[in-house]
Amino acid sequence: MFTPAEFKNPEQELDRFQRRLAVAGGLVLFAFFLLFVRFFWLQVVQHEHYQTRAEDNRISLVPIVPNRGVIVDRNGMVLARNYSAYTLEITPGKVADLEAVITELAGVIDIQPKDRKRFRKLLEESKNFESLPIRTRLTDEEVARFIVQRFRFPGVDIKARLFRQYPQGDLASHALGYIGRVNDRDLGTIERNNAEDNYRGTEHFGKTGLEQKYEFELHGQTGFEQVEVDSGGRAVRVLERTAPVSGNNLVLTLDARLQQVVEKAFGKRRGALVAIDPSNGGILALVSMPGYDPNLFVDGINSQDWEILNTSEDKPMVNRALNGAYPPGSTFKPFMALAALEIGKRTPQQTISDPGFFNFGGHTFRDDKKGGHGIVDMYKSIVHSCDTYYYVLANDMGIDAISNFMRQLGLGSRTGVDIEGESEGVLPSQEWKKKRFRKPEQQKWYAGETISIGIGQGYNAYTPIQLAQATAAVASGGVIYRPHLVKHIENINTGERTPIEPQPLRTLPLKPANVEIIRQAMVGVNKEGTGARAFAGAEYVSAGKTGTAQVYSLKGAIYEHGKVSERLRDHALFIAYAPAEQPTIALAVLVENGGFGAQSAAPIARQVLDYWLLGKLPKEAAPEIEEAGEDD
Repeated sequence: MFTPAEFKNPEQELDRFQRRLAVAGGLVLFAFFLLFVRFFWLQVVQHEHYQTRAEDNRISLVPIVPNRGVIVDRNGMVLARNYSAYTLEITPGKVADLEAVITELAGVIDIQPKDRKRFRKLLEESKNFESLPIRTRLTDEEVARFIVQRFRFPGVDIKARLFRQYPQGDLASHALGYIGRVNDRDLGTIERNNAEDNYRGTEHFGKTGLEQKYEFELHGQTGFEQVEVDSGGRAVRVLERTAPVSGNNLVLTLDARLQQVVEKAFGKRRGALVAIDPSNGGILALVSMPGYDPNLFVDGINSQDWEILNTSEDKPMVNRALNGAYPPGSTFKPFMALAALEIGKRTPQQTISDPGFFNFGGHTFRDDKKGGHGIVDMYKSIVHSCDTYYYVLANDMGIDAISNFMRQLGLGSRTGVDIEGESEGVLPSQEWKKKRFRKPEQQKWYAGETISIGIGQGYNAYTPIQLAQATAAVASGGVIYRPHLVKHIENINTGERTPIEPQPLRTLPLKPANVEIIRQAMVGVNKEGTGARAFAGAEYVSAGKTGTAQVYSLKGAIYEHGKVSERLRDHALFIAYAPAEQPTIALAVLVENGGFGAQSAAPIARQVLDYWLLGKLPKEAAPEIEEAGEDD
C-alpha cells in the first residue's frame, strides 16, 4: 500500500521550538524569582530572627544572681548576711551514669551519704536548673584537687556561689525565717508576681518569716553576661556585662540584745513572748521557744535533722507567738473591767461579796481562793484576780457585749504583722458558734457558757501577739497599731531608707478616766497583788496582770501543780507594760505548762523589763517562784 510522504514545516517547527523555549525560560525565570523571594525573606525580612539564632549558637546569656539584702536589728547587729563559697556541681543532662560519676568523685572529693541524699532530693525537685550541687563550701585544697582531675568528669564543675548565713544561729529564728531551694510552689509565686526574668539563675527563695514576706525586696535585680562560647559550649570570652543590683536591706524594729535576754530567760521552757513599742507598734522582741537553726535549711536540710525538728515533742518549728492560740486566763480580766466601764455595766466603786463561788444554772463556778476574797471592788478584782467578780460581771454583760468590745481591741483577729501564716484565734460569740458547729443543738449559745468566758476560759483562745497588741492599746490609751518587725527598707546603692511606720489602725473612743482606772489596778498587781513577788524591789513602776489557762478540764477536782503530768499542767501567762506613766514597752508572756502566771511567766517579764529599762543582763534563766498562785 502506498504511504504518502510527510513533509515537515520548518516554520511551524521553529515556532514550536520558540514556544517551548519561551515556556522553559519563563519557568527558569519564575524559579529564579521564587529563589529571590526566598532569599529576600531569609536575608531581609527574617534577618533579625536568624541573626539572633546564629548569635545564640555563638553567644550564651548567663544570669548573674544578685547579692541578697542583709537583715539587721534596730542597732545594726547583723542577723542575716551572705558569703561566697565554692560548690561542686553536676549537670545531670551531661552525665550518662550519675551514680557512677558520684562514686568516682568520692575518690577525689569527700562526699558523704547525706550529700548523696540531698542531691537526689534536689534532683527530684529542681528539674529546671542547669546544675545541682553535690558538695558545698569546698576548701581551697578540695578545689585544687578537683581541678587537676576535671578532665575525667564531663558535666561536673566548680562554681562560686553566694550562701545565706544567720550568724546568730537560732536567735530570732521564727522572726527571720529561712531560705531554701526553689520549688514548684515558689515558681508559682514568682509567676504570679511576673518576676520570671528576674529569677533566672536564682536557686533560693524565702520560705518563712521575714525572708518570705520581703522576698522581692531582698532578692535584688538579676544581672547578665553575654559570653562567647565554642562548639563544645565552653566560655571563650565575655562580650558584654550588665551588673546585678543588690537586694534591699531590712532594718528591723527588733532589738537583738533584748531578744537574747528573752530567750535566755525562758531557759528550757516552752512558750512565747511578744514585746511591742506602744507608741508605734514596732516589735521589740518576738520569741517562740524552742527555736531552730535556720542555717540548716540553706543548703537543703538533711533528712536526719528534718526528722528531729518535725518529730520533736517540743515542736520547735511552730511559731507560738503567731500561731499558738491559748486561753488568756486572768489576763483577760483588765479588758473585761474596761469593757464594763465603757458600756456602763460597772463603776469602780461597785462591790460584790465573794464567798468563793458563783452558782448559775445548777452549776457551781469556783474561785481559786477558798472562802473567797470578801468584799471586792474593781481595783481589788484585778489586783487579787478575783474569779467570782468576773463570773458575775460576764453574766451581767452577756456574750454579745463582751465579744463586741474585745473585737475592737483586736482579740480574735489577725494583727496584720509582717510575717505570713498568722492565726486568727477564737473570739467566742453567738455568731461564731453558729459557724463553728453543724448540729443545731450545738449551735445554740447557752448563758452558762458566758460565765467561764469572763475569766478568760471557755472558748476563748488568742495568740500571744494579740494579747501584746491589746496590752499596748491599754498602755497607749486606746491607740492600736499594726505590729511590725521592719522599721526601714534600705536601698544599698543609694542609701535611701523607706520607713515602715504605720499609721494607727484605729483609735478607740475610750474615756481617759476609765483607762486610768484599769492602768492603776494593773500597777497594783505588781505592787501588792499577784505579780508583787516577781517585781519585788523593782527600780521602776510597771503595770501587769497574771493569768493561768487550764489545759484540760478538772471536772470539779482541785488542781495540784506538782501532782499533774508536766504536759497537762496549766499554761502560765503575764501581760505588762512599763514605765507605768510613759510606757515604752508592752508585752505578753506565755509559758506552756508553766503553772500559775505569777510562778513562771511574771519572772520572765521581770528580767525583760529590767534589761529594757535598766540595762541589767540576767545571769541565768528566770527562776520559778514557788507556791505562787493567782491570789495572795
